[in-house]
Amino acid sequence: MKSTLASLLIACAALSPAVPLARTDQVVFATNWKAQAAHGGFYQALVDGTYARYGLDVTIRQGGPQVNNRPLLPAGRVDFLMTGNLLHAFDNVKNGIPTVQVAAIFQKDPQALIAHPGQGYERFEHLKDAPVVLVAKDAQFTWWQWLKVSQGFRDEQLRPYTFNLGPFLANLRALQQGYSIAEPIYVKREGGFEPVVHLLADHGFDTYSTLIEARLETVLNRPDLVQRFVDASIVGWTSYLYGNRRAANAAMLRDNPEISEDELEASVALMRTQGIVDSGEALTLGIGTMNLARVRHFFQSMVAAGLYSARDIDPSQVATLQFVNNGVGLDLKRRLMRR
Repeated sequence: MKSTLASLLIACAALSPAVPLARTDQVVFATNWKAQAAHGGFYQALVDGTYARYGLDVTIRQGGPQVNNRPLLPAGRVDFLMTGNLLHAFDNVKNGIPTVQVAAIFQKDPQALIAHPGQGYERFEHLKDAPVVLVAKDAQFTWWQWLKVSQGFRDEQLRPYTFNLGPFLANLRALQQGYSIAEPIYVKREGGFEPVVHLLADHGFDTYSTLIEARLETVLNRPDLVQRFVDASIVGWTSYLYGNRRAANAAMLRDNPEISEDELEASVALMRTQGIVDSGEALTLGIGTMNLARVRHFFQSMVAAGLYSARDIDPSQVATLQFVNNGVGLDLKRRLMRR
């Protein structure tokens, strides 16, 4: 499968329609957590009729702490999956799971290290000297290994992060992992201060995030369906970031009553100021853009960090560019920003 994937994807790219089709297809899209602003563009495309205009009847199946949607995609129980970052994609290829990434909604992974202000951590290079770094167990086996190899962090600094802000708030010299569009909001609410936030993406951890993943058979046999879902999702994200998102927020609040309108709006503001969705190549190629050279570079940096062997995968098998980099949503963005 691996040896033929690239040629098959190129061959079927010509079959993908340039415009949405009139028919309606049932689509189930699974996310990786409960509804939140990081899912906003998908909900926007659902509630404002964008998916319907692209001939799609979409059901969003949210994830959560007791829900693992990942196995549902290769099993054929969902049609598309929102996946966290390229590490998941690398694992799929390594394990022979026939899926492929078709769009990258987040140009920057929101993974960050946060610190108390006024403690000497305003510069990223000083973080490696912190006495305590609170990191969750799964992250200790992924980006923490990269931090050690590339940035000089040490295991002696590690303390477990249990998604409780208490230990961080109580220790002015501590660092804590955080989702840059979420934890800073919670720190301000519970601690009463704006934390120092360092995006790992701004310091070499250049994975894409919030990717749309599809089964290989869907890409090969139904490229029109994939194209319509990707294009409609990009339009939804453009509208969510720059247009009226009240209806999408209301839909997410119904699915996840634990969040609030204020939290959603604060998270969107952080997405925009940090360039999480719309930055870099996305500014000229459109939201969702991917670059295979960047995929290869990230894989090489993970090999250097000891997470993979260079022989584990061919990075060109991880993603296909046939559905992105077409400037979808750029005209809409210009219109919305003129209002």
